[in-house]
Amino acid sequence: RLNTPLAPVTLPELRPCFADSRRLTGHNRFFAGTGAVLDPLGPAAQDAAAHERWRASVIAMRAALRWAEAPVVVRRHAGGTLLAMAAPGHALFTATEINEWAWEQASGLFQAGGNRAVDPPFDQLHPLGSEFGEVVAAFTARAAAENDPRLSALQAAARDHGVPLFADDDEISLGAGAGSRTWPLAALPDVNDIAWDALRDVPTALVTGSNGKTTTVRLLAALIAAGDLKYRDHVGYSSTEGVAIGGQRAGEGDFSGPAGARLVLRDARVEAAVLETARGGILRRGLAVDRADAAIVTNISADHFGEYGIDSLDDLAGVKLVVAHALASEGTLVLNADDPVLLARARGQACKVALFAADDAHPALAALRDQGGSTCGGDGHHLWLTHRGTRSRLGEIRRMPLTLNGAAIYNVANISAAALAAAAMHVPDTVIAAELTRFGQAREDNPGRLDRWLLADITVLIDYAHNPGGLALLLDAARRVQRDRTGRDARMGLLLGQAGNRTDQAIADIARTAAAGRPDLIVLKEIAGMLRGRARGEVPAMLKNGLLAAGYPPDNIRILADEVDAACELLRWAQAGDVLVLPIHQAAARSIFSALLDDLEKDRWRAGRSLPALSRPILP
Repeated sequence: RLNTPLAPVTLPELRPCFADSRRLTGHNRFFAGTGAVLDPLGPAAQDAAAHERWRASVIAMRAALRWAEAPVVVRRHAGGTLLAMAAPGHALFTATEINEWAWEQASGLFQAGGNRAVDPPFDQLHPLGSEFGEVVAAFTARAAAENDPRLSALQAAARDHGVPLFADDDEISLGAGAGSRTWPLAALPDVNDIAWDALRDVPTALVTGSNGKTTTVRLLAALIAAGDLKYRDHVGYSSTEGVAIGGQRAGEGDFSGPAGARLVLRDARVEAAVLETARGGILRRGLAVDRADAAIVTNISADHFGEYGIDSLDDLAGVKLVVAHALASEGTLVLNADDPVLLARARGQACKVALFAADDAHPALAALRDQGGSTCGGDGHHLWLTHRGTRSRLGEIRRMPLTLNGAAIYNVANISAAALAAAAMHVPDTVIAAELTRFGQAREDNPGRLDRWLLADITVLIDYAHNPGGLALLLDAARRVQRDRTGRDARMGLLLGQAGNRTDQAIADIARTAAAGRPDLIVLKEIAGMLRGRARGEVPAMLKNGLLAAGYPPDNIRILADEVDAACELLRWAQAGDVLVLPIHQAAARSIFSALLDDLEKDRWRAGRSLPALSRPILP
């Protein structure tokens, strides 16, 4: 009988009255601290009266559970509403359930007296009804069961000792880097058994923004490592490209969220940390850290609109500026004064703000210097740092390798941001100046970000440009690079693709940006690892439609599915004097193609010659 197959059972499909309900495990766009957020569905989702009923239910439940008074937020956006409630970190699962229950009550699922509405559009997820006393008792029991007294004791002791605590679903850590220890959640130590004197924090910087994050992370890590012997091989960083400790890879892939931060901060080799802090991680879970010494916001440009209630540049700036919540009392927020959205937000920050701009004479920089603040900017030839009343010339911009002899103007902003954060973290200005003339000479310093190969008669640039703003800057830099090399304008070939989780409008926008750059050939590619819900071939077809709508000639468009194949197509097309611009997004594809370019550069390969067979297989 045990081996007899059971008849299939069809269960009714649940129809919850919300699209998403999740914990916020760190500082977030709604408030400083932890909590829960809900994305409601149905006609009531846009009903202000329903929102007020939800708010009242949440506040009443919080009070009944004797949780401290804290923010309860209704955030309207183009696609709906977000309902967020602050909650203690030891009861976040309970908080998500309270949020769901409160919305079920507010959204009209029940009639007076707690009876279900007739033929409701959604299913109730909780067996809890409307009898408030019974619901309070249920949530009190759930919060008590969720609260591990050992973890609560460790959290309290960590606060008393000034030691950071990092927790996830499997482990907790006390301290950071070389001053940390980690335990499984199932085997937490007793507070009295911990050698608290051996635990400590490490200097930490956060880097966020729309473009330039990874370059800025890598440069800032190099500046800190050069600033003191104890940091030389002990700076860890996390980024879109992976995790590195002391210059050695410790993880590959996108580690720009909380998981990457914890990987760095739990490594016993780390004496200082630089953490790329991407929009997605902040929106999904919040910040991974409660404290930082410096935080950079590089810029704000249109990207990811429509996701998680982000509709505008101002919305996006609010997400990026969550990093300010983590700044210590002496911490510094580094902002781009050339970005009008960030400059407007700079005035409302409670922390210390430092500003950078292309022009050191920018009025906002001059005003901040008059107040004794820190700035960094150029005068057309040199880069100037003003910090703690001292004005230092950091060197000639054209001699800084990241600027590609001054052609990559946008990298001056990344350099300035890193220099300000490094100064805030006590790196001497003389060290900063010396490192800026070195970093970027070797491709290993900043792989995949404006990598340049000077083949015998063409120039190849590989970058990660992934949004219209980044692509426009890359195309401008490419023109300047080839003009500097040949003394004339050159033909340009462009590789173009996009991740599938961008909106139709975002895909059309990057196609329009590509067309405006007037490349002579555009090869469209599929990013196999980034379909993200789109069908194969869908994104290249949309990009082609966007190019044609922008007036780009159809005869100058080719489509190849594989990234390496598509990049090789541009090499075969190239003529002497051309420049090829290759945003390659898959790390494996970039590795394969970079190895090919290394061989071509060594062999003095010339345009028009056949390409050697690849030593590794092309990606599927």
